[in-house]
Amino acid sequence: MSQILIPRQADELHKAIIAYLSSINLPNVAAALREELQIGETFDAATSKRYEGLLEKKWTSSMRLQKRMMELESQTASLQLKLDNAIPTSLSRRTDDPANWLPRSPARHTLEFHREPITCVAFHPVFSVLASGSEDCTVKVWDWELGELEKTVKGHTKAVTDVDFGGPRGATLLASCSNDLTSNYGILQTTTKTFEHFLATIIA
Repeated sequence: MSQILIPRQADELHKAIIAYLSSINLPNVAAALREELQIGETFDAATSKRYEGLLEKKWTSSMRLQKRMMELESQTASLQLKLDNAIPTSLSRRTDDPANWLPRSPARHTLEFHREPITCVAFHPVFSVLASGSEDCTVKVWDWELGELEKTVKGHTKAVTDVDFGGPRGATLLASCSNDLTSNYGILQTTTKTFEHFLATIIA
């Protein structure tokens, strides 16, 4: 008795095999199998007719499902590769031991371009971009994964007090406010991580 199929399923399979052997003109083999499996006379020609083609259908269905499964596995692997490539290396490490999430000395990069103390920092929620504001009246945009300065944004006349990211997908905004009582905002080009241009200044 099969260790996988229940008795009813095994009986159906045996009858389908016998019907298949009969359909390809192997009556002696079919008869020997019937005797070995002790399938009684109730499995006559009319009953055998009902099982004809069943084995072939099950086989082709299994092959189609296996092919589809292989296609889906390939698609899943391709999508996972794209996802892995889209996530910065340091973010992907968050799946490791949480103890490794905390930064450790020595620092990977030191970002030194502000002329005065830094007053605020904002990390982009998806991309390896951060913005820093300073008492030197500028906002600087960095690629923290590479440790490179990407853009210096001027426009404030006093110390920058806060920066933050926001906006709809595909048009991410970077906003800043300052002690000069103004708020600036600009479009951050997420594909190249650079500013296209500053759009406006809003009087607080």
